[in-house]
This record gives sequence, structure tokens and C-alpha cells, in this order.
Amino acid sequence: MILNIKSLISEKFLFLSRFFHTPGQIGSVTPSSRFLARKMVESVPWNQVYHIAELGAGTGAITKYIQTAKRRNTKVLLFEKDPILRNKLANEYANPDLACYEDCRELYAALCHENIEHLDCIISGLPFFNFPQVIRDQLIEQIIISLKPDGLFIAFQYSQQMRNQLSEHFIIEKIKFVPMNLPPAFVYVCRKKAVPV
Repeated sequence: MILNIKSLISEKFLFLSRFFHTPGQIGSVTPSSRFLARKMVESVPWNQVYHIAELGAGTGAITKYIQTAKRRNTKVLLFEKDPILRNKLANEYANPDLACYEDCRELYAALCHENIEHLDCIISGLPFFNFPQVIRDQLIEQIIISLKPDGLFIAFQYSQQMRNQLSEHFIIEKIKFVPMNLPPAFVYVCRKKAVPV
């Protein structure tokens, strides 16, 4: 119990230090709460997921719930721009079913590198509203081309300002409010729209 508390405090301090180092890249001063992580992971139909990516994995607050929920041999791709956080993830979750990458603007290139045709689901903790519009557009484009037809995109945001852009490309099935997070968050459960024939 004491070890868990020390680990949690250490994780929070690490996250806070990385926030001050690159505030535009990290959306909050503290990692996602267990309430938010569970809400994200419970939205995934794990029995249908063979390949999944987590964008903006940070210290692994959601990653650990993915690891618990996923089926054996489900391939997980983690994306984290911050090199210190990425190295922490690579060390903590080192196994053949998981790979770490730096830039989710190269999501599809990572799929090609892993010999994955499409992802069944993408989970995102990226602070979209912190990014310039051109980067948001690049990220959305990568998500769309990387998801299978009807694939799920599950993202949390601290406001509903991304709702219009998401609704252009996805069917927003649900928006769940998670008050037990700092700051409170909205979880968007989105399904990729069918491409018109």
C-alpha cells in the first residue's frame, strides 16, 4: 500500500515537471484519474479489438487499464511525444504486444512498420485544443486513415470545443462527463463514418 502511494506521488510529480517543461504538449498538471481511465476503457468492445493505439499516453494512467482489459495478443501502440515519459512507458510495459512511438502525426507510418492494416480502436488523451488548427487537422487525418471502417475513436477533452470538428468525420455515439478528474473531462465515444461510395 505504501509502495503504491509512493509510486502515485512519484508519477504525479513526474507529470507536473513535464507539464512545466512543455505545457502546450501536455493538457493538464496531473495524470488522468482512475475514474477517467475506467470510463475510457469501458467504452471499448475488447472482444472485437485486435489492434489499438493510445495517443498521448503520458505516464500510463490509461495504459495500465488497457493492459488489464485487453485480450491476450492484442497489439497496443503507444504514442508519446515527451522522451522521458515515452522511455518510462517503454520500460514499464516492455513486451512483444506493445510498441512505443513518438509522433502520432505519423500514426499510419507506425501501422505500416508494424504490418498492421488498420486499427480497431484509437484512444486519445491528446489536448487537441492546445494545438494549432493545422496540427489538429493532421492528427484527425491520421486517425481517420488508420482506423478500420466503423472503427472507434475514444477521446477525452476538457471542453466540448472539438465537438464540431469531430462530428465532421465521426458519428459521436456518446459524450460522457467525468467530474472526478482534475480538471473534469468529457469522454467522446466516436465511430468512423462510412466513406460514400
